[in-house]
Amino acid sequence: MSASRRSGTTDELGPDEPAHPEREGADLLAALLDGMDAALCAFDAAGVVTHWNREAERILGWTAAEAVGRQGFAGWAVREADAEEIEGRLMAAMRAAGRQVHEFALLTKDGGRVLVRTQSAAVRGPDGEPAGLYCAFSEVHAQIDLERSIALSEALFEDASWGVVLVDADLRPAVVNAHAARALGTGRTSVLGRPLGELLSQGVEELESALTHVLAEGAPPAPAEIWVSVRTEEGERRRCWSSGFLRLASPLTEEPVPLGVGWLFQDVTEAKQTEQEASLLRFRCNQLHRAARAAAECEDPAEAATVHLDFALAGFADHALIDRVAGGPLADGEDAEPVRLVRVAATPSGAPGPSLPPGTAGLPVRYGEGHPAVQCAERAGSVRAGAGAMAPERARAWAAARLWPEDTVHALCAVLRSRGRTLGVVTFLRGSGRSAFERADAMYAEDVAVRIATALDLAGTLKAGERPS
Repeated sequence: MSASRRSGTTDELGPDEPAHPEREGADLLAALLDGMDAALCAFDAAGVVTHWNREAERILGWTAAEAVGRQGFAGWAVREADAEEIEGRLMAAMRAAGRQVHEFALLTKDGGRVLVRTQSAAVRGPDGEPAGLYCAFSEVHAQIDLERSIALSEALFEDASWGVVLVDADLRPAVVNAHAARALGTGRTSVLGRPLGELLSQGVEELESALTHVLAEGAPPAPAEIWVSVRTEEGERRRCWSSGFLRLASPLTEEPVPLGVGWLFQDVTEAKQTEQEASLLRFRCNQLHRAARAAAECEDPAEAATVHLDFALAGFADHALIDRVAGGPLADGEDAEPVRLVRVAATPSGAPGPSLPPGTAGLPVRYGEGHPAVQCAERAGSVRAGAGAMAPERARAWAAARLWPEDTVHALCAVLRSRGRTLGVVTFLRGSGRSAFERADAMYAEDVAVRIATALDLAGTLKAGERPS
């Protein structure tokens, strides 16, 4: 309850009484004072309390009826020993320009002490002379909490080393800090209000699903790793963001009203790529180890070659072929006719399965001039090829022209070398669901090719009745 000496707190208009502008103004002032979040009291020029609102009553326990009309704070709201100093600092605000900020202890009705921070300023009459003062105060810890919250918000949106984005209920960025703007490849203002689909080419559905979930259910218990592709002037960048989400609700309503989502993220792309590369390397090393143990149990070296191929295929490619040089191995520097290759083994082109020999005819494969496998044998080095961004029909024609399964879009040929000679070529093929072969893939294929070449060389030596050297 707020009160003033002029209007009181219990006056009511009778049904036949006309409304007075002065009374209406006083009632409006009382309503405004009661609705304030800060405690407020006012003094006249003589230091008598004239106003006391509900928040002041909540903090100190003194009602408006008990406070209004008292001379200063002495003896009830402050200790007698502190009264002179505190009232002197308050009344000095009537002679000072602007607001004065002080901190001191007030007494509650039950005898406790509350440390408050006050803002005091003069109230001037029509003649410009001080007619009194008002004093707004709040508990120091509440004020400090507010200042900390404001300082934290400003720091997050200025100096944070991770991205901070406030997303509204329509899933559009409303506030973006500098780090997030750089990560999104745009400016802090140009990103505001734009759909996330204009900023990200991949990962939008997953991100929007997470934001919608947070709006409906609240924050998830742990950060989520989201892979996205960011549109930039230099092209698309594939990034992994470790993201945390917080639902934002208005503190000014009784029922929580969603204002949006606070999205905090950190770029962990390099760490994730390093982790993935390490995991892939461990898997491939294990496959080579398992293949070597399985091949050691094969009586036929040619069978051991296909064992190495089958183990290498897992998680690496969709199809694989082994072609051997027709007429025997090629020595380095040997002048020979164009290289012809004979199929030794191939994986089924329709469904997954172990590699199988093609038959006993031994006819050369009809590879055309410039075929990647032929180039690989002639250069004695790995060759990569791909359909690129061709339409599906053209990609199938590209694969058919090279005598590969029609779903092939990426190829990697590794030369089979043993005892300084070229024995043939192993070809790994990937479909459209996989990425193109990279340098690390070529190194793995070359490791497999060494093992296959050793097995094929031994098979040829035994077939010719030679003693292995």
